[in-house]
Amino acid sequence: MSAMTPPPPLQEIIDDFQAMQGEEKIQLLLEFSRELPELPAELEEAAMEPVPECQSPLFLAVDASRRDHVVLHFSAPPEAPTTRGFASILHQGLNGLSADEILAVPDDFYLNLGLESIVSPLRLRGMSAMLTRVKRRLQQAT
Repeated sequence: MSAMTPPPPLQEIIDDFQAMQGEEKIQLLLEFSRELPELPAELEEAAMEPVPECQSPLFLAVDASRRDHVVLHFSAPPEAPTTRGFASILHQGLNGLSADEILAVPDDFYLNLGLESIVSPLRLRGMSAMLTRVKRRLQQAT
């Protein structure tokens, strides 16, 4: 895998978005928002890192205790479907991968989703901020 290629689970999501047009992309993003897993009982939002760049409240936690199997947790309110959708894309695309695979994800991969015509640049920057914070946590864990 080259440093500029998203890992296969994330590339599959990108391919799904690229196969759709306009309103279909919004529907897919909403579908992702409904698929964001609940936090495990032992993890509270208060113990998670906030991502203030997101327009809606978003919190994340990165468990890098095993570098070959990183576990990601995201929390966003149900009334923030765009933010939840972005978090779910990152969760489905990166959860369980190795730290090295996640660190190799291009920072601007989200541009390949083709959402810039239907989602504000400010919201897209929120997705970028989520990935940046995940990567920072992984770098701090080494």
